[in-house]
Amino acid sequence: MKSAVKSSKVNRAWLNDHVNDTYVKLAQKDGYRARAAYKLKEIDESLHLIKPGQLVVDLGSTPGAWSQYVRRKMSPKTAQGGGAVAGALNGRIIALDMLPMVPIEDVLFIQGDIREDAVLAELAGLMQGQLADVVLSDMAPNLSGIDSADAARIEHLVELALEFAQVHLKPQGALVAKVFHGGSYDTLVKRFRELFVTVKCIKPKASRDRSSETFLVGLVQKTPPFPCVR
Repeated sequence: MKSAVKSSKVNRAWLNDHVNDTYVKLAQKDGYRARAAYKLKEIDESLHLIKPGQLVVDLGSTPGAWSQYVRRKMSPKTAQGGGAVAGALNGRIIALDMLPMVPIEDVLFIQGDIREDAVLAELAGLMQGQLADVVLSDMAPNLSGIDSADAARIEHLVELALEFAQVHLKPQGALVAKVFHGGSYDTLVKRFRELFVTVKCIKPKASRDRSSETFLVGLVQKTPPFPCVR
């Protein structure tokens, strides 16, 4: 009984924080599907990653806030007061997630598991032989609360993003990946530094203070892309 009461209090506290969250309110005002858009916005405004004419791949895209942000940055002009896209897309955006995503104008979406060869082949087919300018990964596992297991799951997803980038990212391109402080963090930072000339660790203001998430950004690969051999 005490556990149920405690859980109820935690849920009410979370809901209260969520409803009153500055970035939740901004997302509603600007028409974004989630406050996560402002995490990418801060990273992009700091490093100037997203530009018209690019090919951007969004891994772990659902509900679509990051794809929305990219879509607006790659449009010649956007409407005021709500941020709805007004101009034609200049570039290409491909999104992928295991969960369904409500369509976004001009964003190509694949529902599938990046660990499956058939899904990777479909994604590569949509890229039409073109390498990505930017690969975004907001992929995250369902956390169990068991540190060692969660660290392994997080590391695995980031490794998948790194593997994808090695094959499908331009040598001068950028990879943005969500990670969590914990058992796998130092290992993942080391992996990024092995593969990229410049590595930035960014915790955006839109990321809640109590969250252990941060974002690793790899800029310019140390080795050129190579064919995927399985």
